[in-house]
Amino acid sequence: MNYKEQFDFWLADDYFDAKTKEELLAIRNDEKEVEDRFYKDLEFGTGGLRGVIGAGTNRMNIYTVRKASQGLANYIVKNNGQDKGVAIAYDSRRMSPEFADEAALCLAANGIKAYVFDALRPTPELSFALRTLKCIAGIVVTASHNPPEYNGYKVYWEDGAQVTPPHDVNIIGEVNAITDYHTVKTMDKNDAIAKGLYNVIGKEIDDLYMVELKKQIIHPEIIKEVAKDIKIVYTPFHGTGNVPVRRVLSELGFENVYVVPEQELPDPDFTTLDYPNPEDPKAFTLALKLAKEVGADIVMATDPDADRLGIYALDTKSGEYVPFTGNMSGMLICEYILRERTLNGTMPENPALVTTIVTTNLAKAITANYGVKEIETLTGFKYIGEQIKIFEQTGCNNYVFGLEESYGCLAGTHARDKDAIVAVMCLSEVASYCKKQGITLWDMMIEVYEKYGYYKETQYAITKKGKEGLEEIAAMMEKLRTNPPKEFGVWKVREFRDYKKDYVINYETNTEGKTGLPTSNVLYFDLTEDSWCCARPSGTEPKIKFYMGVKGNSLKDAEEKLNALTDALKSMI
Repeated sequence: MNYKEQFDFWLADDYFDAKTKEELLAIRNDEKEVEDRFYKDLEFGTGGLRGVIGAGTNRMNIYTVRKASQGLANYIVKNNGQDKGVAIAYDSRRMSPEFADEAALCLAANGIKAYVFDALRPTPELSFALRTLKCIAGIVVTASHNPPEYNGYKVYWEDGAQVTPPHDVNIIGEVNAITDYHTVKTMDKNDAIAKGLYNVIGKEIDDLYMVELKKQIIHPEIIKEVAKDIKIVYTPFHGTGNVPVRRVLSELGFENVYVVPEQELPDPDFTTLDYPNPEDPKAFTLALKLAKEVGADIVMATDPDADRLGIYALDTKSGEYVPFTGNMSGMLICEYILRERTLNGTMPENPALVTTIVTTNLAKAITANYGVKEIETLTGFKYIGEQIKIFEQTGCNNYVFGLEESYGCLAGTHARDKDAIVAVMCLSEVASYCKKQGITLWDMMIEVYEKYGYYKETQYAITKKGKEGLEEIAAMMEKLRTNPPKEFGVWKVREFRDYKKDYVINYETNTEGKTGLPTSNVLYFDLTEDSWCCARPSGTEPKIKFYMGVKGNSLKDAEEKLNALTDALKSMI
């Protein structure tokens, strides 16, 4: 059916409720809106669903969620996993509890037990819960840091990581095979509860999660020593981080934790924010105001589902708070863990740090200094989680830390996704260490730069909405793929990698090879002077993203080089 026929089907068929039809009738004369809602099915990608909430095949609603859950159920049954059950968590967004129940009741109707949290919980706790309960899969209803009109549905497999090959492709196949909404199963919630197919979980998982988090503390004695003096400002951005962050910091002994009152409670409209993303400086307005009032040492914010962390730290020389990128905060934790575990003899044998291909090159310098193996994966924390599974299965390495560029990291193996709760805890310990030394986190960052080099990264994104936008993004990638540039301004391309074609060419040695990583629509340009650029369409937003990094000999030099590289990219595309 074309989009008009799909629209008419949703209006006419008894399967769809009156509220849905009312919404569609209100837009029936808006041809562009009708087309956008029905020109395709909301894509069930390698991580699940994400889209604008509303009626239509290309929207997040109870029907698209139910259909996705039926596809997942079909795959679970084919893998004889129905007796293991599925854990389900959700965040503070619009329709999140409703979508969680729709998923649970669809699974229940297929004979699969659902374990649903009693209230909103962070994404990393879902990863922990499904492994603790020995479930076959997990679902998180969240759109992470997207604007309030969005929601999403992420699928995890029994190892606790978001689905990776072959499970992701196979689940997508099962979802796409459903062409008739009438074949999608559901059942009454009271019946599901009575049959033991709908189970509520909560405090018992929280308590176990806290125990695992606190195992990552290296120097509890330092925290106790400065707990009365150090001041921490935190904001959960109206999301899931508020309760677990406050609890873990309190249990560790921190006495001066100030939560931004305007952003403390759940709010699906995120009324105090333009964009609930810790990467956005404007999102820190209220937190920085509070920090200046109380004289905070560190300012931290987690996104709505609490898998990403953004921070500011005090620069005592200027009296201002300095923003940290995800690479910067991740590298501070990395340097601290590797240094302290080396010094106190708790570094495991064959230690490994896992990063992605768009993470800072500073990781290579730090791991080389401590004799730790660095392993690069494709973009997406699920690939870092997959490496932990491989380590455990083969014994080849021991995981010590993992991070990606997009403000996500993981200390410990309690979860298999980025965990902003443990990141808050770790950075609070690092800040305590700095406090004892009479320095700030920013001072320590400068020490790291002086030791290894001034690495700096940025991201340049182009948004192209709608059907035409997707076609434009595809054309941009194809142009770069078929005619890759040999230089970016003053930087020469040393090596070009096409992860979609699994192809590498080294221009310096004139040799060709394979990437060694799974197929992905990503292009990477390794440049001279330890610089680089990577092009990748977003998997969750209508964007093409360009990641870039340089190495300078000072903050100013790195800034100038990064600006020049960005300008060179813009002139090229």
